[in-house]
Amino acid sequence: MAMMSIADALKSAIAEEMRRDPTVFCIGEDEDIPGGMGGAFTVTKGLGDEFGSNVRIAHEKGFELKGVDDFANNRVINTPISEILLSGACVGAAMAGMRPVADLQYGDFLFCMMDQLVNQAAKMCYMSNGGFHVPMVMRAPCGATNRGAQHAQSLESYFIHVPGLKVICPSTAYDAKGMMKQAIRDNNPVLVFEHKLLYGGKRKEAGQLSAIGEVPDGDYTVPFGKAAIRRPGKHITIVANLLMWYKAMQAAEELEKEGISCEIIDPRSLVPFDYDTVIESLEKTGKLMIVHEDHYNGGWGAQLASYVAEHAITLLDAPIVRVAAPDCPTPFSPVLENYVIPSVERITEEARKLAKL
Repeated sequence: MAMMSIADALKSAIAEEMRRDPTVFCIGEDEDIPGGMGGAFTVTKGLGDEFGSNVRIAHEKGFELKGVDDFANNRVINTPISEILLSGACVGAAMAGMRPVADLQYGDFLFCMMDQLVNQAAKMCYMSNGGFHVPMVMRAPCGATNRGAQHAQSLESYFIHVPGLKVICPSTAYDAKGMMKQAIRDNNPVLVFEHKLLYGGKRKEAGQLSAIGEVPDGDYTVPFGKAAIRRPGKHITIVANLLMWYKAMQAAEELEKEGISCEIIDPRSLVPFDYDTVIESLEKTGKLMIVHEDHYNGGWGAQLASYVAEHAITLLDAPIVRVAAPDCPTPFSPVLENYVIPSVERITEEARKLAKL
């Protein structure tokens, strides 16, 4: 086992898959340029040393390039700041037999590539009757970090609605490596939401948590559609993803002192979703709380609440509680942002209320 940050675990997964499969390559903005960070959050920094970087070659040759051969065998590709170009290149390359791993600087910019993701990547296999697959991975940093409304969103719920897309949310180093390897090997387009405050990379963030964890040395994958029970409990089931399950764990520790036992479930993947683990937990607790950083209206928690209401309503002893951000843009002010994003205190208070019902 090795101790790794999530950023290093993601890098390790990508590097191992590039060594294993020559069709895998990295593409994005600021991927591995001289003096750059390796994407916005250092995940791809240094990969060009082993796999070659198109922009490094350009610098070394003084931009006196003589054709496509100058870029041959360079599998870390830096692109212009154009998300529509990035997504279009990925869809085309994937349909042609490659396996691109794309790096968005911020997940908010997924909106710039909606047609390619929703109408092309997601539907191509179905529309071609299996003639084409689109095995591409789109990495999307998400979550509020004092950057304002256009760089702070949690967009998972926009994409769980789209048949053909898989949506995953790894939140530990172990899961980050195993799920990234699984995503790269999948023949479907996979969106990977990564919370900025969990990377633990060389770029420091205000409010960053230490998510360093044990990662096996050997090859392994983490299957999609299997939730992780982060903490067993018997009174309340709390389902939370990414940064929120860390906050839910802190709340559970406080509630345990008051005699309230909370079971914490991290879904890990939202499409496919592991409903069975949630229902098995409800058979024991009878109470459900859902916590996510996304807005209350239409968040992935609404889908989970609807499913439980349709398929397991008889297990519930109380109404389902959702703890989420209010339906407003994420404020730039740190004070207001802290008010909007679910806090440990808010989760604790809502759980106390639920426990009394």
